[in-house]
Amino acid sequence: MGQMKVGVIGAGVMGVGVSIVVAQKGMKVILLDISNERLDLAKKEIEKNLRLLTFYSREISSSTESILELIEFTTDYERLNKASFIVENTTEKWEIKEAVYKKINSLKNEDCVIAANTSALSITKLGQVMNKPERVIGMHFMNPVPLKPAVEVIKGYYTSQKTIDISYDFLELINKEGILINDSPGFVSNRVLMLTINEAIFLLHDQVASPSEVDEIFKKCFGHKMGPLETADLIGLDTILLSLEVLYDSFLDSKFRPCPLLKKMVDASIYGRKSGKGFYEYRVPQNV
Repeated sequence: MGQMKVGVIGAGVMGVGVSIVVAQKGMKVILLDISNERLDLAKKEIEKNLRLLTFYSREISSSTESILELIEFTTDYERLNKASFIVENTTEKWEIKEAVYKKINSLKNEDCVIAANTSALSITKLGQVMNKPERVIGMHFMNPVPLKPAVEVIKGYYTSQKTIDISYDFLELINKEGILINDSPGFVSNRVLMLTINEAIFLLHDQVASPSEVDEIFKKCFGHKMGPLETADLIGLDTILLSLEVLYDSFLDSKFRPCPLLKKMVDASIYGRKSGKGFYEYRVPQNV
């Protein structure tokens, strides 16, 4: 299994992170996105991330050039026929996911495991797009992928034990611990985290506290490494909003109603770190 080729669909923040950890372990990566422009940005982002990671992790011992040599950048789904494991990282919108899974379903490698790196969408529903729903599993990586030791693994209604075993073998190869749970919208992490972040945003909306005051309470009183609003900026406010909307639609529970301030910020294209501004100001990435 060490010689396996891994398909990574979606060359955004998560796709870049997954590609790095896979290639760093000597496995070949087929990184796919919808345009060469996005792939060019992903290549620059990989180079930048590798430079930064050398300061934080001893795991990144290979040179940037040797890691990039293992990554094939493509817009052609047919290239994924060579993959024995695929990690899908596309936008948290059902219409986009469904279209991607229909394309995956047309590939010839029908025994390939499909790991959905989603923060809220149903693994069971994604599996139903496929002829073989038993090979679809949830694999919720956390950001930044290279620095997080564990992954939330989600068993859909039809996910087979064979698929779970292969997924755990894959995680072992990239030095990640898998924590297996059952399928439910938002799973464990985001069902709790999105509520926390949303409520923190309501505190700003209600003028109870400033962003730094909210975050300092969580860091200094509870010992959290990051406050909820810093975490929101890291994840992306657009992703937070999409996740809350999925949770609200899934449970029809008013507790998941997105804060109006969050909606307003997303409407203004204020997304957090990736846009240079969120609840805090950031240096705008050069490739945005």
